Amino acid sequence: MTNPTFSIITPMWKGASLVGATIDSVLAQSFADWEMIIVDDCSPDDGAGAAVVQSYADKDSRIKLIAAKVNKGSSGARNEAMRNANGRYFAFLDSDDIWHSEYLATMKKHIDECADESVAIFFSGYRRMDSTCSKVILPDYACSGKKDFKKLLYHCPIFPSAAIVDTSKLKTPVFFREELKALRDDYVYWLDIMKQGFCCLGFADILVDYRMRDDSMTASKTKMIKPQWKVYRDVLGFSVLKSSFYTFTWALNGIKKYSKI
Repeated sequence: MTNPTFSIITPMWKGASLVGATIDSVLAQSFADWEMIIVDDCSPDDGAGAAVVQSYADKDSRIKLIAAKVNKGSSGARNEAMRNANGRYFAFLDSDDIWHSEYLATMKKHIDECADESVAIFFSGYRRMDSTCSKVILPDYACSGKKDFKKLLYHCPIFPSAAIVDTSKLKTPVFFREELKALRDDYVYWLDIMKQGFCCLGFADILVDYRMRDDSMTASKTKMIKPQWKVYRDVLGFSVLKSSFYTFTWALNGIKKYSKI
């Protein structure tokens, strides 16, 4: 068997009620050359989420379930999936989000048409839905065009479930920083890739439904200010003044991003 084109990286925490719809959206993809690796991060649900995933894995060998032995947050769960991935492209999909049926096909077309070797991260736009994924609660979000490391310091337009990394371009493998657990780990991951001299490229296509759950770690954006500050100050080692400047700019861009206007 040849390696799949895409490895879908999915961390799961208490996902019994939602992961089935996520898997269904992957099975509905018009582009079928993929594997989906779902890591259950020691969910306290008596194995309910894992049982849902296993019921799909029993029917489709492209779906693989890994039960983590220690809870490490989304960063550790993603790393476990990545270590077991065989595809060239890592496509990230959280266990409560939904891909539109043409997501992989459209993104593969965009990737194939991109001649810029400096681009290693590709991302699409997405719909911002309520917790039942039945109602749009904010305008669709998309940020097309090329962004480098410096631009990402001001604002991060990359939504994990709408992002794909071409691992064949990386000079050395990049993993999520597990000490960050589930707060800003994705943002630092993009920055770590771009530190190798790469850029990201966004497309205007709206191809993903983001389920904005009330119990999400990032549901309250004000709670993200301190972790964002720590990225600038502790992870990147910026001065207090520089960290303050970028945190303030990030907050202003966040207000604009989540405005209903």
